[in-house]
Amino acid sequence: MAGTLSGGELQMLAIARALMADPKILLLDEPSLGLAPLVVQDIFKIIGEIKKEGTTVVIVEQNALQTLKIADFGYILELGTINISGEAGILIKDQRLIEAYLGTK
Repeated sequence: MAGTLSGGELQMLAIARALMADPKILLLDEPSLGLAPLVVQDIFKIIGEIKKEGTTVVIVEQNALQTLKIADFGYILELGTINISGEAGILIKDQRLIEAYLGTK
């Protein structure tokens, strides 16, 4: 019964339900919201696997670091306007992004 599942299990169930339709594009809105850090890692691992299987995944997420680790391209919004955009591998090293969203290393 879905009502007995944890937050992470519910998120995985929601993703599985969406995949049942064999979509070409999967849109995820805050898939890590309210989840424990270990569960967040599992969710993003699963999203990465879905991507590898050929489904385009669009993620709206505040966890910029975790998202950019699996993304090809990113758009960073500030007050509804695209502030920074580019290839994820470049964005994850962008000093402006690190200072504003990722914290110092």
